[in-house]
Amino acid sequence: MNKSELINTIAEQADLTKADAGRAFDAVQKAIENALIAGDSVTLVGFGTFGVKDRAERTGRNPQTGREITIAAAKVPFFKPGKSLKDSING
Repeated sequence: MNKSELINTIAEQADLTKADAGRAFDAVQKAIENALIAGDSVTLVGFGTFGVKDRAERTGRNPQTGREITIAAAKVPFFKPGKSLKDSING
């Protein structure tokens, strides 16, 4: 499912226009993004938690030359599914 298909589904299930559903989806997406940028996590009970983890600097290899390279430390977003989501997927 891509973004436009998701927006269409939201519009149908919430009895909204596609434009309203699109704006609502964009607002939720931006709110989660802003919270992660601020260093907060976002927990949607039953669905899951969005957060940011720190990835340490590490050594890797250039696949073309085989030479060792240093991969810089970075902040990486993650999603941890909640129990209700896991249960609904597993039947």
